[in-house]
This record gives sequence, C-alpha cells and structure tokens, in this order.
Amino acid sequence: MPVDVDAEVLSNTRLSADYNVLAIAAPEVASRAEPGQFVMLKPGPCDAVLLRRPYSVFERLRDGAGRPIGITVFSKKVGSGSSLLYEAALGTRVRCLGPLGRPFTLVEPPARALMVAGGVGLAPFATLAETLSRSGVESTLFYGARTAGELFCLDRFQYPNVRLVLATEDGSRGVQGRVTAPLETALDSLPAGQPVMVYACGPEPMLAVVARLARTHLRPSELAMERLMGCGMGGCYSCVVKMREASGATRYVRSCVEGPVLRGDDIVWES
Repeated sequence: MPVDVDAEVLSNTRLSADYNVLAIAAPEVASRAEPGQFVMLKPGPCDAVLLRRPYSVFERLRDGAGRPIGITVFSKKVGSGSSLLYEAALGTRVRCLGPLGRPFTLVEPPARALMVAGGVGLAPFATLAETLSRSGVESTLFYGARTAGELFCLDRFQYPNVRLVLATEDGSRGVQGRVTAPLETALDSLPAGQPVMVYACGPEPMLAVVARLARTHLRPSELAMERLMGCGMGGCYSCVVKMREASGATRYVRSCVEGPVLRGDDIVWES
C-alpha cells in the first residue's frame, strides 16, 4: 500500500542547467518500492503547485546498516513543479505519495535483460539494474540522448554483470543515431534459445519501436509509460493507454493503476 509522507530533502545534485537528482527522506516508501514504480511529489509551499507530479523511483537509499532511509528521483526542469524540485534546498520538505503503480516483472538466470532508456526514461532502471544484478541476471542498458552532455548518472550502473551501450543523435558519444539501432543489432545476434526480457522507458515513439523490434524477434517486452498523470491513483483518467485484449477487443487502461509498466505486445499505438 502507498504511504503519504512529508519528506525532508537530503540532497539536491544538479547535473546541468535542467537536470537534477533529488534525494528525500522517505524510508516507508523506500522499503516498499519495486523497480518500475513511481511516486507523486508536491514540492514547495502548499499553494505553490496545484497537482503533484509523477516521478519514477530512481534509487532506494540505505544507511550503513542497509536500512532504507529514502529515495531519489531523476528530474528534468520543464515546468513549475519540476522547477521547484530543481531549486529545492537542503532541509526543505516535499510531499511524497507512493510507491504507486505496477512494477517490472523480474527475470531470473539464465534469462538476460535488455534495458532501453531514452532521456529521463533512465529513471526506473537504476533500481532494476541493482535488483537484477543481485540475482545474477546478465543485463545490457541501452541509453540514448541527443548529445553526450545529456547522458547522466552512468556511475549508477557499475555492476559486474551490467553492460552499457550508449547512443547520441549527434554522435558525440557512443553509437551515432537512435538508441533503438544498437538494440536491434543485439536482438539480431541473440541465440535462438536464449530467454530475454526487453524493458524500456522513454518517449513514446521510441517505445513503439522497441515494442515492434521485440515482437519481430519473438521476445517479450515491458514498457514503463510516461503518460501525464494528474492524480496517480486512477481517479482523473488523464493517463489512459489503449490496450488490446487476447480476444482482439480493445480497451483503455489507466497507466497509473494498471501500469505504468505495460506489456509492449498489448499496447495499441496511435498514429
């Protein structure tokens, strides 16, 4: 069950003029959060913003004894709410509701994991990479951005069984082009009998390509959708996604309740 806490800001690491990683004291949330879940944050004074903003749980923080003490979120400054999070000072308070939503399905060895992140879509993969690494799953993170200056937090993925493949649209680091290109190459080279799960988060055009590539290669995929969420609890219907059922019929689901992680094969992509 989610909890609603008044969380103290523990640190605010500004990565650039637009991106930051905010750490907040929320042990109740950290102890419950699973990879792919999110929180709804309300920064600043009570009247500073009307609605909370959704953020994937980036990291689960622990003290020296391994006890959960809080979480971090990976944020890009785009509006009033995210600007307040970017400016949040040490010791100020943030309302935090979570964890919310459906998490990723965790695979076990000998299955491999292919994680695909575009931009701030990196957010759910720090906890996923950590969890899969502890269980011995061999993983690859395909991480793409427009330029090398927008590839952040690579140190969060320094695990012996996690490989990084970077891509930039301008070619300033890693493969030049879209991050889905090296993903396709990797899928092409997998042995036929190798069990694999494809995980992805990022812009929806990227997610649509990831779902198509996984389906073409007969691999399952789970996508963390980045739909706009007004409440995070299923009450406002602002985050609906069109899905296909086994019968062929379609229906709309609320990504904050039945997602944000959804099966790629079941999503109906609107053109």
